[in-house]
Amino acid sequence: MRQRSLIAITAALAAGALTLTACGSRDDDGGSDSGGGGTKVIIGVDAPLTGDLSALGLGIKNSADLAAKTANKDNYVDGVTFEIKALDDQAQPSSGQQNAATFVADKNVIGAVGPLNSSVAESMQKVFDDAKLVQVSPANTGPGLTQGADWQTNKVRTYKSYFRTSTTDAIQGPFAAQYVYNDSKKTKVFVIDDKKTYGAGLAATFTDEFKKLGGKVVGTEHINPDTKDFSAVATKVKKSGADVVYYGGEYPQAGPLSKQIKDAGVKVPLVGGDGIFDPTFIELAGKDSAGDLATSVGAPLEELDSAKKFVLDYKAAGYKEDFAAYGGYSYDATWAIIEAVKKVVEDNDGKLPDDARAKVTAAVQGVSFDGVTGKVSFDEFGDTTNKQLTVYAVENGEWKAVKSGTYTG
Repeated sequence: MRQRSLIAITAALAAGALTLTACGSRDDDGGSDSGGGGTKVIIGVDAPLTGDLSALGLGIKNSADLAAKTANKDNYVDGVTFEIKALDDQAQPSSGQQNAATFVADKNVIGAVGPLNSSVAESMQKVFDDAKLVQVSPANTGPGLTQGADWQTNKVRTYKSYFRTSTTDAIQGPFAAQYVYNDSKKTKVFVIDDKKTYGAGLAATFTDEFKKLGGKVVGTEHINPDTKDFSAVATKVKKSGADVVYYGGEYPQAGPLSKQIKDAGVKVPLVGGDGIFDPTFIELAGKDSAGDLATSVGAPLEELDSAKKFVLDYKAAGYKEDFAAYGGYSYDATWAIIEAVKKVVEDNDGKLPDDARAKVTAAVQGVSFDGVTGKVSFDEFGDTTNKQLTVYAVENGEWKAVKSGTYTG
């Protein structure tokens, strides 16, 4: 966890006591094909590559790998070849912190993409910032990561090395509340969260906006994300008279939760954030999940002209796993680092300077390019300037986009 000392982590690494899972497309060592000579630049990728959330994590890893391969194929940065080094955090903050220390210890690592989970990011930020090593997450949505713990009243950027290509729950939660209240005409919500950074924060921002609109919270509950028996919660939902359930958390719990609520005779939609936006949710929730809703960052990739090449290239690359919810954002996060490396190299007579990490971090702040997900740039907090969001509904066993837009507060 965050409190675990970096000294202890380093000692564990040196003693060989730490086992890290690295997955990749080059000899199964976690790296992309560096494609020949020149200066090798490694971009670390941290994500859950095994476990319940691996569908999302592998999409992140593969998409970052595709960006590196594309840059190498196009010789995008003269004299530089990019390589991906992917480590498995298993969605655990302690593993994420250990992985961050591993990246920092490798002098060839110039930047890192990831993680998936906001709670994992919290454990990594200081390790990266102390080393002036840039981190760009494609998926973190916790507002405090960029704007500090008191972001609602006093926004303060704590770590200048941290950026993200996904928008935050300060926007996502209220956006969902507006859709549920104004579009779906639901007025009585039962709010559930998994007590984690992402889930609790998302539920809180949804709740605040829903109440502001005139909706009523008829019940709240916190669940243990390690359990799969939600029958007691389902009973409470049934007694509450709720006409909608909002869940702050991820699909491994959201799917069974939706199913057990429906099985209890409560035929109301379960609504969640980008953490439930995956086909696995529908598999776990079963046939009665029709009508369940999820918000996710950005617009649907299949509707974006900017994403067409990415979708084709990803398929052509032959990855076994889908790019999933964060593929486009992972590609753009990786490309932001590549763009920064390009600027630093060009500003230094065609080679990387001795203080490359610090200069790349500074350069990421100023990047601006047309990415897979649209225009990619960052504001003064390191947040993406792309505030687009989409509501999806389960229809005929698939997620279908029903509304895209931005939160109007």
